[in-house]
Amino acid sequence: MVNVIGLGYIGLPTALMMASHGVEVVGTDYNKELVATLNAGKTTFKEDGLDELFANAVAAGIKFSTEYQVTDTYIVSVPTPYDKFSKKVDACYVVAAVKEVMRVCPKGATVVVESTVSPGTIDRFVRPVIAEAGFEIGKDLHLVHAPERIIPGNMVYELLHNNRTIGADEREIGEKVKALYASFCLGDIVVTDIRTAEMTKVVENTFRAVNIAFANELAKICRHDNMDVYEIIRICNMHPRVNILQPGPGVGGHCISVDPWFLVGDYPSLTKVINESMKTNDGMPDFVLGRIHEIMEEKGITDTTRVGLYGLTYKENVDDMRESPTLQLLESQARHLAAPLKTYDPFITKDVVPNQYHDLDRFLADCDLVVVMVKHDEIRKNEDKLKDKVVLDCQNIIRLPGVYHI
Repeated sequence: MVNVIGLGYIGLPTALMMASHGVEVVGTDYNKELVATLNAGKTTFKEDGLDELFANAVAAGIKFSTEYQVTDTYIVSVPTPYDKFSKKVDACYVVAAVKEVMRVCPKGATVVVESTVSPGTIDRFVRPVIAEAGFEIGKDLHLVHAPERIIPGNMVYELLHNNRTIGADEREIGEKVKALYASFCLGDIVVTDIRTAEMTKVVENTFRAVNIAFANELAKICRHDNMDVYEIIRICNMHPRVNILQPGPGVGGHCISVDPWFLVGDYPSLTKVINESMKTNDGMPDFVLGRIHEIMEEKGITDTTRVGLYGLTYKENVDDMRESPTLQLLESQARHLAAPLKTYDPFITKDVVPNQYHDLDRFLADCDLVVVMVKHDEIRKNEDKLKDKVVLDCQNIIRLPGVYHI
């Protein structure tokens, strides 16, 4: 049996996928309401294919509990935030979960940490917890790092098809855990050491963050001299060895906006490019706010309550708001003491911010300037409703004439 610890955006799909492929699974989470919802037969977030996967897992016998189980394999999939001042990983949730595992696990068990951590985190924080509990790693208990590699909006497909990395002290244990993930994973699974596995996951997201920052900086340069950044990128990308990404209103989610800071925090004198790239990405919501003010002045719009932000999630067609650029923009705007902007997102059904709408037509009717922050399919299909609006398109998806861009 496998006990999956943490039933959030990563742990729940992982538990469901294993259960659907013949593995006996108990999912554990401290959140009683979340566990009750799952036991009532409902999923806790929206994701393509998740409900079907959930039904398959329930039919296969998956169970959900707030209690840690006595078993031979644990998968720890809890959040790993970072300290916004030191930029270092905050391993408190991983440490707390491992401590609870130590209370119930038998000798010979394997603890797999799926949570993304900075290189050396397992050495600094996890190994001491295991030693303090009286276990000798490699003899009484086995330790593995198997970082997740999936993205909201395409989780089910990527769980099945993405390549994976397994980091282990002992090759034999690494191969054993590889076989567990191979019960459903069709991609290549590489076995290496733990520190290498830690580093590769963080480097993957850092690579993406740096490339996004280049596109965002290019957008700022082009805005300064009134050039079309999208046309420039299109022409540059015709070169066979150039692939510039698209600029946007910021970077959100729990990977690209967080993981690179782990390297900055641990290697401050060696990460100049990464540090500046993250500052560039983090500064985009403020840049968009500046563009809003410029357009309001140009168009004679004086009432900020007539400005609406379309999209609250960090990416299209999901209900995940973690580190959302829109929320960052609203936080920045609040510091300027201006009246709150209107917001609307088809995937966010509960009120999470002031002036939030739950109907597209009502939202548009009350806005003179619409800022497209997220490229949900809904706005693509309804762009004709923007004909009489001033539009700031931060995603370059609206094809109406006269649209403004970042």
